[in-house]
Amino acid sequence: MSVRTTPAADHVEDVSPGRGTLPPRSWYASSDAASLSLNGRWRFRLSATADAEDDSFAEPGYGAGDWAEVTVPGHWVLQGHGAPVYTNHLYPFPVDPPHVPTENPTGDHLRVFDLPADWPAGGDAVLRFDGVESCARVWLNGTELGEFKGSRLPHEFTVGGLLKTVGNVLAVRVHQWSSGSYLEDQDQWWLPGIFRDVTLLHRPAGAAGDFFVHASYDHATGAGTLCVDSEVAGRVTVPELGVDIATGEPVTVPVEPWTAETPRLYDGVLATPGERVPLRIGFRTVALEDGLIKVNGTPVLFKGVNRHEWHPERGRALDLATMREDVLLMKRHNVNAVRTSHYPPHPAFLDLCDEYGLWVIDECDLETHGFVEQSWRDNPVDDDRWTPALLDRAARMVERDKNHPSVVIWSLGNEAGTGRGLTAMAEWIRGRDGSRPLHYEGDIDCRDTDVYSRMYAFHDEVERIGRGLDGGTLKRRDMPFILCEYAHAMGNGPGGLADYQRLFESYDRLQGGFVWEWIDHGIAHPELGFAYGGDFGEELHDGNFVCDGLVFPDRRPSPGLVEFKKVIEPVRIEGDGAGGTVRVTNRHDFADLSALAFEWSYQVDGETVDAGPLPVPALAPGESAEVKLPQPGPAPAGAETGWTVRALLAEATAWGPKGHVVAWGQLPVMNRVAPSVAASERPAVSGGLVRLGPAAFDARTGALRTVGGVDVTDLRLDVWRAPTDNDNGAPWQPDARYGLLWRELGLHRMRHRLDAVDVTDEALTVRTRVAPAAVDLGLRTVYRWTSDGRRLKLTVSVTPEGDWAVPLPRLGIRFGLAGADEVSWFGGGPGEAYPDSRMASTIGRWRSTVDDLQTPYVRPQENGARADVRWAELGGLRVEGDPAFWFSARRWTSEQLDAAGHLTDLVPGDTVWVNLDHGQMGIGSQSCGPGALPQYHLRAEPATFSFVFEANG
Repeated sequence: MSVRTTPAADHVEDVSPGRGTLPPRSWYASSDAASLSLNGRWRFRLSATADAEDDSFAEPGYGAGDWAEVTVPGHWVLQGHGAPVYTNHLYPFPVDPPHVPTENPTGDHLRVFDLPADWPAGGDAVLRFDGVESCARVWLNGTELGEFKGSRLPHEFTVGGLLKTVGNVLAVRVHQWSSGSYLEDQDQWWLPGIFRDVTLLHRPAGAAGDFFVHASYDHATGAGTLCVDSEVAGRVTVPELGVDIATGEPVTVPVEPWTAETPRLYDGVLATPGERVPLRIGFRTVALEDGLIKVNGTPVLFKGVNRHEWHPERGRALDLATMREDVLLMKRHNVNAVRTSHYPPHPAFLDLCDEYGLWVIDECDLETHGFVEQSWRDNPVDDDRWTPALLDRAARMVERDKNHPSVVIWSLGNEAGTGRGLTAMAEWIRGRDGSRPLHYEGDIDCRDTDVYSRMYAFHDEVERIGRGLDGGTLKRRDMPFILCEYAHAMGNGPGGLADYQRLFESYDRLQGGFVWEWIDHGIAHPELGFAYGGDFGEELHDGNFVCDGLVFPDRRPSPGLVEFKKVIEPVRIEGDGAGGTVRVTNRHDFADLSALAFEWSYQVDGETVDAGPLPVPALAPGESAEVKLPQPGPAPAGAETGWTVRALLAEATAWGPKGHVVAWGQLPVMNRVAPSVAASERPAVSGGLVRLGPAAFDARTGALRTVGGVDVTDLRLDVWRAPTDNDNGAPWQPDARYGLLWRELGLHRMRHRLDAVDVTDEALTVRTRVAPAAVDLGLRTVYRWTSDGRRLKLTVSVTPEGDWAVPLPRLGIRFGLAGADEVSWFGGGPGEAYPDSRMASTIGRWRSTVDDLQTPYVRPQENGARADVRWAELGGLRVEGDPAFWFSARRWTSEQLDAAGHLTDLVPGDTVWVNLDHGQMGIGSQSCGPGALPQYHLRAEPATFSFVFEANG
């Protein structure tokens, strides 16, 4: 006898998008119809499999009093039930579509609610879920409503006939894995749960259904044309424009257009017999003309970011305040565009983009990247059985978001290969909305798309594309080009942003790009600070590849965001400082400079001695003007002098306060005079010490012991830095991964051989050879110490020996100080900088503590260097360099920094380790992009540099 059992959860592996849901429609935040939020505390039960429990929990009166509670919106794995999983593209389950593992964490959710006393008696009602991962089955008062997949998309059910005045029981069973999971392999944490809003909407008789706001703009006439197509007939009014028309009726009136720089919105109302829906209307036209993306007749340059939704404690359950914080940070850092990687965001985020002004590429909830491991065999996007699910996802995105003026491009998804399903999606979207171009990076021949898009193309290839030398189909060569992902912002970096931006601004076809990505997806953790892949015991994970953003998990801007702000600033300030002239160029696409005020300041040795307003005309986009600076006052002989010119908000705006710095430039006038120390003091040997001016040295080894009574520990040549994520690179990158090569060569374990200690009438000279074990490479290093009695000068001469096939991580000296805390310096600041990420470094006088010099990358790595330092003071010493140097100081060694996996692994010691570097290797973005460009390599070649030490105070 045989027994065959059928799982009670067949819907989990069904490739259809679901059943029982209403057709998708446009989303709006509010209306005069009643609504009830069902967010809050829900009863919760977790099961190990999809069919571990029957459906009885959905019946009214079921006893769930001993269940746990979770917050909705939320993810149960972030609320103490199970654990999150991170993979970049590998599916965390066997690939056998549409099947998923028997071990399938399933969360039963219960919410009992009463209708408000003023809930209307008539009409119908709709239950809306804005986001559930990954598959949900829903009951109300014991009646099954249906089930759905499509985690980042809205789903609605008709429920009016099932509602009771009191004691309504809403039951939702959520499965972590489903056939839909194969379509959602999106380089993020796998986080099951009801993570967006749940809302009950009253639908009175004659309520608004779906509607489509068409609001175009004719840049030649300055007129806008409005027509609102509505499923339910009604009237549209826009009082400011004197518009009162029937739905479906077009009207043309003079308007101010909407752009990301000038986000002009008109308040209107769609009134149907049963509902009044507020409208926020932006008039704009997107077109592909002359091989370019144009808005209102003008080509646009995207200065964008990719944005996953993230909060370090709530995951993808974002509130309005967090979304607003993202938008304000973007605007204040000159970001003008967002790609919603890799799914439609919470709809309220698009309202904010409309209001504050951001171009949006709205991306469908689709990625099947894991199939690349089997050469895209069985990829759902090329399997007709999955096409209904793909079309459902496309429709739910387009219908929900079609009325947002900020959405200027639809994206079919990300890294899903190619296939018939994508073609079907493209055809459906074009048929529904022909007013926006289509994007999909994976369509390399642009069969289904309107934009040639790439990710992480190297600079030289981007330039070839800009020059039209890229090859490919004729259709593709006539298309505009964007980098939908570039400048991978993982850890320290990205480097090379300015080099990309110069290309974007040099070739019309290159219409900008979107940095990967906005935020580190670190999960707040009591022991680790922020956790990343592998910290929750995942059997498959991709480590800290999930922490690759321009802001840290707590939304503090990283140095990368500060650098990006400078690189993309919309006003260029350059000129001839010595000649007293500044050239101001408006790099906006649409806005003139009337909203900005300009100011000048004059610095002497890094300190501002005079300042004032600078009259600059309200230049139109693309215009430049030469502006004369005032006559500066006299400066001391030998002083370094220069101008700083800033463009500020003249008045407060919706996104920034009055005085917010939008752009700046520095114009040198007189360079500094290099420090000079006469070798007038003779070394004296006594009691095992060599005394030279303010310093004492070990007579046997030549090691510096004290300067002016300040103890100095272990001063020696240093070439090692704790490799950055970009130093280590990614396994799939074609160019050399120098972080790995440095370690293989042994640069982290250099030996210092003492060859000679020479004492002459004017100098102490120490000759050494610095080299790693097991190879014949080395660095002949000579330390020559001289003094004028008050100051101590060190001249370091380095001569490479052997065939150095790799650049050096750094080249300079390292030493330890006890008791150092406060730091002041004259040079680049206030934040860190490296050779290819130094545009935001402002020359001036700066102060900090040693602790505040550190940059808290989620995975510890080289950080905190200040560029172009003339002198620095800390721990009782003043150090001046010739030439200017890179300066860093920390309470742990580079070796300890290298060994740390999390910030909490770094334990401050009693010694502050100081690096004074003649050179640093560039950063690049090789964690998923090009490494440092050749001009930023620190080649092993002969070098001489010097430092002057003296006691400070």
